[in-house]
Amino acid sequence: MKKSSMFNFFVVFIFGLLLTSCGALIKPNVKVGLIQLEKGSYTLDQTHVAVLFKINHMGLSTFVGRFNKVDASLEYDPKNIAAAKLSAVIDVASIDVNNTDLEETLKGSSWFDAEKYPQAFFKTNSVNVIDENTAEFIGDLQLHGITAPVILTIHFNGGGNNMLTGFYTLGFSATSSFKRSTFGIDYLVPAVADQVDIEVFAEFQQQ
Repeated sequence: MKKSSMFNFFVVFIFGLLLTSCGALIKPNVKVGLIQLEKGSYTLDQTHVAVLFKINHMGLSTFVGRFNKVDASLEYDPKNIAAAKLSAVIDVASIDVNNTDLEETLKGSSWFDAEKYPQAFFKTNSVNVIDENTAEFIGDLQLHGITAPVILTIHFNGGGNNMLTGFYTLGFSATSSFKRSTFGIDYLVPAVADQVDIEVFAEFQQQ
């Protein structure tokens, strides 16, 4: 091997080791379990959130979309999990289905009617612990001008100090299902299914 090639090899090798070492250093020591999470007031990390909706289309496929503008807050105490409070607001006009024309259609009066009802809201009424990592956040969803109860099943992935942000951070994934007709959005049922499945992936920063 030529000296220049050998030198380049060692440079790449050392650089790789440094990157691996840095990655190990910044990875938080995540503690799992509802009782292991730190007490506090939390706000949503806007750079680490995804709110997806899924709906059966014509019995042929699952149509997937998302909302790009979301905000949320969480009050949490591991010694009183039942008193946890989660609230969220979604900008309906931020709907994203990777098709501009269809997005405009969905914002229209036959569907979300985003001009008249620009935001959707969720607020917790009670919490039911399922297991050491999972809880049902039972609350009200206000959508399309109608408020109805929904259950958000949340699996907490854990919490730890994020060295990149300087915040203690907890993360979770959540699921829910409801009938869109409950909220007065029944256009094209049953060709486009009534049931809507929701998936949320999020990180919250302690304030």
